[in-house]
Amino acid sequence: MSPPTLPPTSVPGEPPSVSPAGVPGLLALFLAFSKVSLAGFGGVLPWARQVIVEERRWMTPEEFNDAFALAHFLPGPNVVNLAVVFGSRMRGVPGAIVAFSGLIGPPVVVVTALGILYARFGELLWLQRALAGIAAGAAGLIVATVAKMAKPMLQKGFGPDPWMAVAVFVAIGVLRWPLPWVIAVVAPVSVALAWFSTRGSAREG
Repeated sequence: MSPPTLPPTSVPGEPPSVSPAGVPGLLALFLAFSKVSLAGFGGVLPWARQVIVEERRWMTPEEFNDAFALAHFLPGPNVVNLAVVFGSRMRGVPGAIVAFSGLIGPPVVVVTALGILYARFGELLWLQRALAGIAAGAAGLIVATVAKMAKPMLQKGFGPDPWMAVAVFVAIGVLRWPLPWVIAVVAPVSVALAWFSTRGSAREG
């Protein structure tokens, strides 16, 4: 796989400056995604953003939004796609494999053990109440992460991005339209709006 294209501000011969922290090594990738997977009970996305953007500073908030948007339009689980996209961007094919292994490996062991325990003790009332509380906390983490991801879009000005987010929410969350049909319509419309917005900014510049 060919190395990532250097941005205009990069120095030839040095890794692309995708974030203030630079490019992580394979071991750092594996440990980071292992931490994300083990901490992400009820939802990995909030922890993935916290580790990648806030703690390690491997991506800016805008770069994370772009990578996660790409992960949404690829087949498969979104966060798994994000790990593969991020790992590939940082270290090519080995980075994608390592990030995927770190994200999937530890939870397989933990979930297998918990599944055995749940099959034996799942009928206990206190356990069901505890799981209900965990589900509520996971929902709160998702809402908080969505708010953080929306901040870079709003800071750019009230362009087409927020309107597209609202339109998708209404179509899926309120009108209950099928997800494949919504994506089939939203994807080309989003690309067209981004293209026209980029052309308009270039003319103004």
